[in-house]
Amino acid sequence: MSGRDFLENYFDLKAHGTNVKTEVIAGFTTFMTMAYILVVNPLILKDAGMDFGAVFTATTISAIIGTLVMAVWAKLPFALAPGMGLNAFFAYGVVLGMGYSWQMALTAVFLEGIIFLILTAFNIREAIVNSVPLSLKKAVSCGIGLFIAFIGLQNAGIVAANPATLVTVGTLTDPKPLLALIGILVTGVLLVKNVRGALLIGIVATTLIGFPLGVTSMPDFSNGLTPPDISPILFQFQWDQVFTTDMAIILFTFLFVDMFDTVGTLVGVSTKANMLNEKGEVPNCKQALFADAVATTAGACLGTSTVTTFVESATGVSAGGRSGLTALVVAGLFLVALFLSPLFLMVPGAATTPALVLVGLFMMSPIKDIDLDDFSESIPAFLTLLFMPMTYSIAEGIIIGMLSYIILKLLSGNYRQVSVASYIVGALCLAKIVM
Repeated sequence: MSGRDFLENYFDLKAHGTNVKTEVIAGFTTFMTMAYILVVNPLILKDAGMDFGAVFTATTISAIIGTLVMAVWAKLPFALAPGMGLNAFFAYGVVLGMGYSWQMALTAVFLEGIIFLILTAFNIREAIVNSVPLSLKKAVSCGIGLFIAFIGLQNAGIVAANPATLVTVGTLTDPKPLLALIGILVTGVLLVKNVRGALLIGIVATTLIGFPLGVTSMPDFSNGLTPPDISPILFQFQWDQVFTTDMAIILFTFLFVDMFDTVGTLVGVSTKANMLNEKGEVPNCKQALFADAVATTAGACLGTSTVTTFVESATGVSAGGRSGLTALVVAGLFLVALFLSPLFLMVPGAATTPALVLVGLFMMSPIKDIDLDDFSESIPAFLTLLFMPMTYSIAEGIIIGMLSYIILKLLSGNYRQVSVASYIVGALCLAKIVM
């Protein structure tokens, strides 16, 4: 049996309506849109006092572990890496804000991973995923679309901060915004022409156009191909503060945000890919959640913040990825990046903006399946998709959506339409807001 035949059989590509070439392109596309984490995560954790090079290595290896588990066990086209927002809470909340050591923060992440392993083993996390009503699952897909499009515009400087209105349009004639806009047009034309791999080609083309604009720089291999030493942060735990109120608050925040970020990504991207079963459930959900838990636990041991399923996986799905082979390709590229990081890190953030913005469009398609005339369904759905980009958090969007769904059903006398599991999750959402 050839290698291609083995991959086709193992990942059941024909049943998923895909092939090896499509899955490889999808894997490259996902990796290119999330490779920024290799620089951003070490920069954030460096502010907490951690070694930049060591965190780079920990970030890469933890992404490889999590994405490999997702690929070979869950067989889903999702990639994992240390999550944005969670790393910021780690550095600026726990360490700089509360004054604790980064070792204590790593201890909280390790405990989070262990708790997630237990919750997943007892199907509790899977029950939470399945408790999300179908209308909200469709809204989550739309909300993620708006969210990642906003991230793309922000990374390129097309959208900028404004003290009066919070956001405003950036200086579009500056090199970065200009490059991103050119990239959106180039990628848009490729999509109109139905060019296979349009998103990946758009990223590469935009990167090359960035050279004359001064946005893209040549890779620097002056430090060789050896990954940075990970020993300064390896297994650096601190146990003396485990049984404190602050640790409980830190741990609860990590647990809750990661729980609903992962739920939102799995549900939203699966909805877009038409991968939900007849009950509206994510296939191999338990295995996918195990991948998240294993990666978080391993990541803490290696020395990085919480590892989660990346919303940028939507770019690979939009490029045709439907199986674990997409994730396997991403894991392989992370391994290559461990030794050839300058080559991948030369891709500027502005070059990934076209893919993120246009995938945002693709993710909006489930909105047509939401019953907008049933306000007990459409109002929570609208709040879900609205709050994700407005609060810069998938988790907050789900929290607001779940609570508004339950409250509206109760007040309108339709409480029987809400499952027991949804009521329990609603209580957890309320607890998060109170804490």
